[in-house]
Amino acid sequence: MRLDPILTKACRLARFGKFEAALRVLQPEVLRYERSFNYHYILGAVCLYAGDFGGALTYLRIAHELKSRNPLAILGLAALFLRRGDVSRAVDLYLEVLESEPKNRVAKKALRIIRKQAGTDAFSSWLEAGKLASLYPAIPFPGFSTKEKVGALGVLLAACAIGLGVMVFMGLAPNPFRTRGARDIPHGLMLTWEDRTAPVGDGGFYRYVLSPRQAIDTYDRALSLFSAHRDEAARIHLNRILGSNAADGLKNRARLMLSLLETPGFDTFRRDDNVSHAQAWQDPPLHQGVHVIWRGIASNVSITDRETSFDFLLGYDAPRIVEGIVPVVFDHAIPLPGDPLEVLGRIVPIENDGRIRLEGIAIRTNL
Repeated sequence: MRLDPILTKACRLARFGKFEAALRVLQPEVLRYERSFNYHYILGAVCLYAGDFGGALTYLRIAHELKSRNPLAILGLAALFLRRGDVSRAVDLYLEVLESEPKNRVAKKALRIIRKQAGTDAFSSWLEAGKLASLYPAIPFPGFSTKEKVGALGVLLAACAIGLGVMVFMGLAPNPFRTRGARDIPHGLMLTWEDRTAPVGDGGFYRYVLSPRQAIDTYDRALSLFSAHRDEAARIHLNRILGSNAADGLKNRARLMLSLLETPGFDTFRRDDNVSHAQAWQDPPLHQGVHVIWRGIASNVSITDRETSFDFLLGYDAPRIVEGIVPVVFDHAIPLPGDPLEVLGRIVPIENDGRIRLEGIAIRTNL
């Protein structure tokens, strides 16, 4: 029901129980709304709630004449007939409502009460207790005023702010007003005096041979990158330590740091630390486990319930030159369009092959 400002004001007053004030707004406007169903229904309903049953009958009858099939006016008239004790007429009206609205709750409730109590002392007591008002048709909802909307928004924002504050205080959510500063370094990652005095081991064959100074500098650089949240760059330095002649103490701390590195998403990945395919291909063990974002086209796609695999043609989308072909495997089914896409994945060297593959983490299309 669409309401103009006058009817909106009257409905708002009535819904707050200010029936006399609503009547003072409505009654002077009879000529203005001579052929308006909304006006006569609202005025009749307000009279009904205010206890002016004569006025209610007058205006609800006019509303019924204007829209004879509208259930609101019929419900109001039925309640008036029920109050008079004309149960038969009231039943006819409630049945008329159910013909057009089979699920109308007020009509169904009224017939249930009539069936159980009509003609008994209990029914008379029910009427005298003022419970007939539960069968009155509703005053139309006028919508929220601008003041109410602003107030509700203020309450909602305040509640959200309090909730967020509690979650931040309890450690359940990050502080959105705090910039991402240096990461705290656990005590177990700090090199001891023994680590610094004997940073390399004796003898053996290693992929990378480091001097004592190089071993310490490589670890310190990894620790600095870890503190700056540059996990992929730190991972390369840690791989160098683990594949080198570094002492066991240094390697154990490198393994601990690796376990603390985070898996990035497209929104947190640092593009300035992105490793190219050419860099990874030159030394796969050095880049083991490093996360990258590469762009290209999927080919030879295979999708099962448990796995999605394809050959990733790097750089083929533009300028139509394949920079490399990398096998990509996701451990779940994932739809793949034919369009160019970006893959966020983890580099895995293929053993005894000299090549690499990607363990897929996420894809992004519509580039």
